[in-house]
Amino acid sequence: MANTDGNIFQQGLGRTSANFAPLTPLGFLPRTAEIHPERVAVIHGDRRITYRDFDARARRLASALVRRGIGPGDTVSAVLPNVPAMLDAHFGVPMIGAVLNTINTRLDARTIAYILEHGEAKVLLIDREYASTVGPALERLGTKPLVIEVDDPLYQGPGERLGEVEYEAFLAMGSPDFAWTPPADEGLPIALNYTSGTTGNPKGVVYHHRGAFLESVGNIMMWPLPPRAVYLWTLPMFHCNGWCYTWAVTAMGGTHVCLRRVDPPLVCQLIARRGVTHMCGAPTVLTLLIQTPPEQRTSFGRVVEIQTGGSSPPAKVIRAMSEMGFRVTHLYGLTEVHGPSTLCAPQEAWEALEIGERAEKIARQGVRYPTLDGSRARESATRRSTARWWPIPRHCGRCRRTGARSARSCCGATP
Repeated sequence: MANTDGNIFQQGLGRTSANFAPLTPLGFLPRTAEIHPERVAVIHGDRRITYRDFDARARRLASALVRRGIGPGDTVSAVLPNVPAMLDAHFGVPMIGAVLNTINTRLDARTIAYILEHGEAKVLLIDREYASTVGPALERLGTKPLVIEVDDPLYQGPGERLGEVEYEAFLAMGSPDFAWTPPADEGLPIALNYTSGTTGNPKGVVYHHRGAFLESVGNIMMWPLPPRAVYLWTLPMFHCNGWCYTWAVTAMGGTHVCLRRVDPPLVCQLIARRGVTHMCGAPTVLTLLIQTPPEQRTSFGRVVEIQTGGSSPPAKVIRAMSEMGFRVTHLYGLTEVHGPSTLCAPQEAWEALEIGERAEKIARQGVRYPTLDGSRARESATRRSTARWWPIPRHCGRCRRTGARSARSCCGATP
C-alpha cells in the first residue's frame, strides 16, 4: 500500500524533549562549572572567582530576585562598569526569565531616566561612580525600581550611595542551589539594549535566547576563541552585552579579566601579569594603546588577539598594533543584530605581503558569520548594490515597546 504520509523517514519526527531543546547561552555556565569547578572564571584586581562560585553567584542572584517578586518578562537594568556583578547579571537575571537591560554608563540623566521608564525597569544595579547621573535620573521617575548598590572595592572615588541594599548582601539572600529552568521558547527575550539614534530618543532592541546563543557560537567559530582563553574586558559589557562575549568566553571555560575603564598602562600590565590572550575594543582603544609612551608599556612577549569594530582602522594603526604584539581582526555589527556580524577573513596569500600591504587588507571587512542567515549590500541613496557588506540577519531584534511589526519599522533593516 502506498505511503500517503510522505517519506517514511519523516514520520514521527515532531519536536519532543528527546530531539529538541530551545537554544540559550545560559547553559554555558553550569556546564563549565561542572567540568572545571576550580578553574578561575573571573579576575578583578586581586580577587579570584572560580567557575563553581561564578555559577553559585548567578543562582544566588536569580534566587534573591525571585524573593523580591521579580519574574518572567520583568526588566532588570544595570549601570555598571566591567565588574563581576555585571557578569553575574548576564546569567542570573535571565535564569528566571527576566530581561537584562545594560545601560551605557556615559549617558546623561535624562537619557538614563528615559531608558528606565521606557524599559519598565523593576530593579536597577548601580555602581556609585555613576551616582551623579543616576541619582537625578531616578528623581525623574514616577515609579522607582529597587536599587541595588554594587560597592566595588577597586573604586575609591566620589559618589553617593543610592541603593536600598548592597549587592553582596543581596546575593547572600539567595540560594546557591537555586534550580532555574531554561526558557520554554528560544524566542523569549534575554536582553534589552538601547542604541542611540541621530534623532529622538534611544531605540530599544530585544535580544532573544536564540540570537544570543548564535552570536556567542559565531564569535567562538570566527575568531576563533579557544578553550581557556584569558579575555580582558577592554570592551564595555553594556555594549551589545559585550558583543555576547560575556556568554562566549564562559562557554569555552575562559577567564574573564575585569577592567573598570581602559587605562593603557594598566592594560599592558594586565596582559603581562594575567596572561591575557584576547581582547576587544573600538578603534579608539587601539589608538590609546599606540599612543602610550614606551616607558609606560609593559612587554608581554607574545601575540595578543584583538578585535576592533566600527569604522575601518587606518592601515598605519594596524601596523603599529602589530609591531606592539597585537594581531588585529576587524569586524562590523550593529546593536540590532546582536553585535558582530561580518569580519575580515585573512587569506593565506596575505602572509607573503609586506606588513603595510597586509595591514591595508586587514582593515577591510565583509565576510559574514556562519551563524548569519545572509547579508545584503546596497548604496543608501540609490539602493544599488555596492562593495560594502551590511549584516541583515533574520534574527534582527525588534523594539520591545513601540509595537513595531517588522524589522524595517523598528531598526531600518530589510527582512
